[in-house]
Formats: sequence, C-alpha cells, structure tokens
Amino acid sequence: MRWALVKVCVAVTTMVVVAFAVPLGLVIKEMARDRAFSNAEREAAAIAPALSITTDRDQLEKVVASAGSDDGMAVHIPAADGAAAVEIGKRRAAGKDVTTTRKLGRASTTEVPGGSTLLQPVALSSGIAVVEVYVPESEVSNGVGTAWGILAAVGVALIIGSVAVADRLGVRMVQPAQRLVEGAHELGEGKLGARVPEEGPTELRLAAVAFNSMADQVVQLLANERELAADLSHRLRTPLTVLRLNTASLGDGPAAEQTRAAVAQLEREVDTIIRTAREAKPQTAAIGVGAGCDASEVVRERMDFWSALAEDEGRKVRVAGVDRPVRIPVARADLAAALDALLGNVFRHTPEGTAFAVDVHNSEDAVIVLVSDAGPGIVDPEAAMARGRGSGSDGSTGLGLDIVRRLAESTGGDVRIGSSVLGGTEVRIWIQLDGRATPLRRGHRGAVRRRRRRAGVS
Repeated sequence: MRWALVKVCVAVTTMVVVAFAVPLGLVIKEMARDRAFSNAEREAAAIAPALSITTDRDQLEKVVASAGSDDGMAVHIPAADGAAAVEIGKRRAAGKDVTTTRKLGRASTTEVPGGSTLLQPVALSSGIAVVEVYVPESEVSNGVGTAWGILAAVGVALIIGSVAVADRLGVRMVQPAQRLVEGAHELGEGKLGARVPEEGPTELRLAAVAFNSMADQVVQLLANERELAADLSHRLRTPLTVLRLNTASLGDGPAAEQTRAAVAQLEREVDTIIRTAREAKPQTAAIGVGAGCDASEVVRERMDFWSALAEDEGRKVRVAGVDRPVRIPVARADLAAALDALLGNVFRHTPEGTAFAVDVHNSEDAVIVLVSDAGPGIVDPEAAMARGRGSGSDGSTGLGLDIVRRLAESTGGDVRIGSSVLGGTEVRIWIQLDGRATPLRRGHRGAVRRRRRRAGVS
C-alpha cells in the first residue's frame, strides 16, 4: 500500500507538472521571440526619421553605423526620378520579400539562414523604402533554455517532494496496519499480552481500539474458563473429603487400603487440575442489581451437610446469626463454594474432635461471615493469604482462600485471617452491601465482638 500510494502521487504530480510546465515553456519561448522582434522594430524606427530627411548613401551609412547595427541592418531605397536604387548594408532577405513588403505597405518577417529578418516599410516622397533588421536565432532563443531548465528543476523538485510526502503518509498508514497484523499474529500464537498502539489514521486507530478490546475479552474469557475449571475441580474437594473421612471407618484390609489409596490419588489429580487451570489471575464479575442470595439460608444448608461429618468425628458445631434472612449481592453457588472451602479446610487441617463455628453478622452496609475453629491456628496469616493467591503447597492448591477472597472483593469487601476466641483460626469474610470498600469502624468491631460473645461463637 505504501508503494502504491507513492506511485499514485508520482503519476498525479507528473501530470500536473507537464500540464503547467509545457504551456509555460511555450509562452516563455514566444515572449523571447516577441522581445527580439520588438528590439528590431525599435532599431528600424530609429532609421525612419533619417530616411524622411535624406536618401544620400553616405549620410544613411553614417546613421546605420551610429545605430550600431551596420552588420545586422540594411536599407532598400527604390529608384525614382532617374536616380538609381540605393542598397545600404548586407541584404539577407530575398528580393521578392522586399518587393512584397513594399507593395503591402506593412511590416513582415521572413526566415533567413541563421535567424529571421524584420522588413519595415518607410514611406518616402520618391516611394517606399524598406528597412531590413536581422534577428539572429540566438537572440530569439536568448534565456529560453535557462527558463526551461528552471521549469524542469521545479518540476523534478515537485515530483521528489510529492514522493517524500506520499512516503511519509504511506508510513503513517502502513505502520499502524503492520502493527495490527503483528498483534493479530502474536495473539494467534498464544501471546495473550499482545496489544497495538492506538494511533494513526482514524480508521486504523478505531481498528486498534477494537483489536485491543477483543484481546482483553479473549484474555478475560480464557481466565474465566480456567477459573471455572478450577472452581469446579475445587468443589470436588467436598465429596472427596467425605470419602476420605469415610475410608477411616473401613478398618484394615486390602480393599480398605485400595480405597484409601484411590481417594488419595483422586485428591492429587484434582489438585493437579486446579493448579494447571489457574494459570491466569481469576476475575469475578459483580452480581447484577436484584440478584444475590440469602446468606442465612445458605449457611444453614451447608452446616446441615457438614454437621453430619462433624458428628462422626466428634466435633462441636455452633451457628449464630442465621435466625433471620440476610440478603447479600453474591450468587448462592459462590457463597456455598466459599463456605465449603473454609469448612473443608477445618476438617482437613485440624484433628478430629476440634470444634468450629460459623457466625453471621449483619449491619447497614456490610455482612460479616466468621468461620472459626479451636485448632492449632495459623502461624503466618499473610503467608496463608499468599497461598490463597496461587502459590500453593504440598497437599493444598491454594484455591480455597482465593475463592473466598474473590467472592468478598467482588462486592468491595475483603478477607481477614486472625485468631479466634476458640483458640484456633478465624476467617472473616466481609461482604459489602453497597459495593464500597470502607474499613470496618472500631465501634462496629466492638458490636461484632459483643454479638459473638452472646452467641458463644468465636
């Protein structure tokens, strides 16, 4: 496209130069000819007064010599009253041309070797004399070659300038297009970070904006697919936990050992799937207006499920704050997955018989869900949250806390890990109701602690 634009500009500029330079060159040539013959007419007019006074050869020769044109001027005086014709100067024009000019009584030009002659008739008492002025070809073309050279140089400069301008315009158009092509190739090769600068002509700039938007959507879709695979795989951890706990009651024997080995292998495979799927930072879309769920209902439902396992292991369970509906801007399945992740961690990382509790606190602008246990606790909460962001460790994918964190951050809230009054770990899920992430006020913290003490929950 760049060279096509250059060729078009060269063709158009050449036609414009030819259309203007050729007529202008012909005009300059004609002007030079008119200038030369105008000078010849002035020289002939300078002789006319002398011819009207005298026809004496000697005197006329002096007049012609004084005019400085003795070699380029001739005077033809016809014979009259028995006097012979007088010829002064070197004749170049043919006799018939002189005779014709005398008969017609008006000036004329004729071609002669080396140039042209101007024949100017002058009326005398004895007849009509003809003044002949020689105009050499060099005088007719004087300055024409220089003018044509200047015109040619200007034309070439215009063509070169048009080529340069067309090349710059072509580069301005081609480079954004090339970057767009390169970005498309890179995106097609799997380089999801490929983007193109949004510059250049309006059309190409809009194309770059559309490409970058498309690339962002592709990245988002791929991240969502990976996260969906990771979430679905992580939700398998709940039934796997049940299977693992049930295998403890199978006793000893080859079948029991095979079952426990199969469950352990299945857990490892699920962990591998989760780590493989989570190659991109997950994103969670905000719940639309009017959507969400009843947090109390979801907590009661999930606690009914986990209470059966807790009873088998001799764990004490406490639930508070679920006696009335609590609407939150979170999908029911997401809240259930977050609760399963936290409760699954309690069963997985605390010994049998360890008590745990779930407490729901509701205020005007936020809902807080506390999951606490009486286990050994977490030595480094920050490191645990770092694992939740994807580092993982042996036997843990790091996705459980990440699911919880994303759920809270989708509403403008957050997740905190601390020590519970039961002596173990407390995970606080802060779900913002109005979408604004505002730090929890000190008075609100005190109210939460008082409600927890009254309910007997950590």
